[in-house]
Amino acid sequence: MNITVECKTRPEGSKPRALRREGLIPAALYGHDGANSVSLTLPAREAQMLLRKAAINNTLIDIKVPDMSWNGKALIREVQDHPWKRTLNHISFFTVSAKQTVEIVVPVILTGKAAGTKEGGIVEQIMTELQISCSAGNIPESIEIDISNFEIGTILHVGEIILPEGATALDDPERTAISIVLPAKPTASEEAEDAAAAEAAATAEEA
Repeated sequence: MNITVECKTRPEGSKPRALRREGLIPAALYGHDGANSVSLTLPAREAQMLLRKAAINNTLIDIKVPDMSWNGKALIREVQDHPWKRTLNHISFFTVSAKQTVEIVVPVILTGKAAGTKEGGIVEQIMTELQISCSAGNIPESIEIDISNFEIGTILHVGEIILPEGATALDDPERTAISIVLPAKPTASEEAEDAAAAEAAATAEEA
């Protein structure tokens, strides 16, 4: 996904609240010049659209700052919202090179229907996200796992997940990510409660 956003340098002495009243969102860019940062603004509408498309610390963004003659790639590092209005207050960007290694969290998406479900099995997805290390230029939007051949009793550990080339899982390789299990059998007390409820319902219908 190619996302581009254009920012402007923030006028010196400008107040964040005043900028937001003008339809601008304050932002900061880190990493473009060593330890120095630069204060920016971007239109609130563009900021909202950006956050619908890009994930924090996950999506690589092309940032253009025409009035300081700087273009580069960055990740959204932090988003600050108003504590109760839930309106956008501030965005922080951190520049990265396409070859730079980053640590991110990506969603785990299951595809296919597990073979074990035909025998009454249940898919237990213990991990819905996976922490990985990869180059900033090859950040995957998600990790897809085809579970079509998973039978009852199948257990997939983190270390067994096939990742995109150049990516490395940072979670414990022995941690269970997905398993196919049989549904738990009801206990004697649960069976008694169900029977009592059924009997009460039948009595009520007769009355």
